[in-house]
Amino acid sequence: MTGAGAPGAPGIIHCLRQDERIRLTVGDADEQATGRWLDTVFIQLPKAGDPQYIQTLLELCRTQAIDCILPLVTKELLLFAQHKKDFEAQGTKVLVSNPEAIAIANDKSATYRFLKEKGIDVPPFFVAGKVEDFVHAAFALGHPQRSFVFKPSVANGSRGVRIVSESLNETDLLFNHKPYQLHITYSHALEILSARPFPELLLSAYLPGEEYSIDCLADRGNTVLAVPRSRTKMINGISVQGSFVQDEAIIDYCRSIVAAIGLDGNIGLQVKRGEDGRPYLLEINPRVQGTIVAALGAGVNLPLLAVKRAMGLPVEDKELDVRWGTRFSRYWTEVFY
Repeated sequence: MTGAGAPGAPGIIHCLRQDERIRLTVGDADEQATGRWLDTVFIQLPKAGDPQYIQTLLELCRTQAIDCILPLVTKELLLFAQHKKDFEAQGTKVLVSNPEAIAIANDKSATYRFLKEKGIDVPPFFVAGKVEDFVHAAFALGHPQRSFVFKPSVANGSRGVRIVSESLNETDLLFNHKPYQLHITYSHALEILSARPFPELLLSAYLPGEEYSIDCLADRGNTVLAVPRSRTKMINGISVQGSFVQDEAIIDYCRSIVAAIGLDGNIGLQVKRGEDGRPYLLEINPRVQGTIVAALGAGVNLPLLAVKRAMGLPVEDKELDVRWGTRFSRYWTEVFY
């Protein structure tokens, strides 16, 4: 498992530890990654941008007799997808979708364009590469009467995401709220974007309804299991409270997205309800999500199911049985070394 220092890594390690047959090796570029100290074999890896990254992983898999790779790091997904056959040629399965699917899912603007062409509902949106595009899109989305959202087309972990609202009280935000806030005024956003070049942005209508994360287990476009959970409370973009809901509208919507793009393995989707009450996609994480461990409390071990499917191991019906209505609350804990 790569990304041993990711916030969700300890939970995913816990999921994989549920099967005693698994010999788990974890890796990360940070030699002090949390996963190193959780009773695992640890190997320090180069960063995904290193030219020798794939060659290093291929050699590691050969020398350590690795049967399966579970990637957690967004920046490495396309690399693994492009070299999937190289790993398989030496007996290592890689839990990642094909390169075309990864390229679409990792680019939020490309995702919206693709799904719109396929007739799958997405919020009204525009793509901006310069300030003039941003201004045009803002007013087309109803500014100043309506709020809108902008985010980089390519980014992860809520980086660069902001909700633009003219009703925002920045004094209230400064003195009565914690620093991590997604809201910003239009004038402040325009000031920042006018100061220097910025990456391509996706601008979309603000969706006022409930937000959900959906952990999916996919088999080359076919959704084996889709498990929606409400995002009742979040800290720094990470779900810390919620409940598992059997919402067929959300499940069917996610099935259509997985099928259209041809996604495979552990896939995360985030959706939010619009004014019409229907679910609309916010973004896709074409990998295992950090809060996937919460589903363990609802009776399903999605990372382990993905590994078992890749390795051709049998899966019992009860392993796919979700205890709907289960609530969860996450908390911090420590490792000492």
